[in-house]
Amino acid sequence: MIQLWNLILYQPLLNGLILLYRTIGNLGLAIIVLTAIIRIILIPLTAPSMKTAKKMQELAPELEKLKQRYKNDKQGLAKAQMELYRQHGANPAAGCLPQIIQLLVLISLYQAFRQVLLPDGVEMIQKINEVLYPVLRLPLETKINLQFLYLNLAKPDVFQLPLNGQTIPIPGIFLMAAALTQFLSSKMMSPAVKAAEKTAAKTEEKSDDMATMMQSQMLYLFPLMTILIGFSFPSGLILYWFIFSLATMLQQYFVSGLGGLEPWLRKLRR
Repeated sequence: MIQLWNLILYQPLLNGLILLYRTIGNLGLAIIVLTAIIRIILIPLTAPSMKTAKKMQELAPELEKLKQRYKNDKQGLAKAQMELYRQHGANPAAGCLPQIIQLLVLISLYQAFRQVLLPDGVEMIQKINEVLYPVLRLPLETKINLQFLYLNLAKPDVFQLPLNGQTIPIPGIFLMAAALTQFLSSKMMSPAVKAAEKTAAKTEEKSDDMATMMQSQMLYLFPLMTILIGFSFPSGLILYWFIFSLATMLQQYFVSGLGGLEPWLRKLRR
């Protein structure tokens, strides 16, 4: 299983990163280009799930009516919901597989970046060469440039803020940008959350309230987790996460528009 994982994901990603680095000459730009390529490859998987999410938003009023009609008949409600999904070609589980694949890619990239984002030395180059295809193997004296803008890609994107004779770590620009783009992308999906909240308020089932409350909390929880995890992750991985989240937000816009961001923009225009 591990060998299959390395063959399909980890090894190609590491080789792709080194190929781009040797071509471009800048590891930060290589990470950005590799992220863009991965995002393009995943479009056939992510686009259907985004379209399904948009359909689920549009079906929210109909689902609310069904819950009112079958509020005392759970089996009848389940059948009616499945029939509604079938009629409109919506599959609530359609987004699971793309999310799993993206997570596997992220884990593989993390392993690849951790392999490259280490202090220079012969031992590090030897370990990289064990994974690289023969044509891409690096000379043992190679020193990978880990500098990108203000970042050392092997270290976390964290600033040290002096305060009362001490220093307090605060998130850097790319770490904050990664969390922000993740939040905005999720906010664009929020109309479905709001509709679900209204439905839950009208039903006696406490499970509805719990589910919608958790969905709303995730809007803020995931960006917060990104920041907390980013305090220990190498900034090279944060750079990837920012570019990936930005591409996801742009794709979400072209598929379903601004969604939950529209009310905010209307307020700013006033």
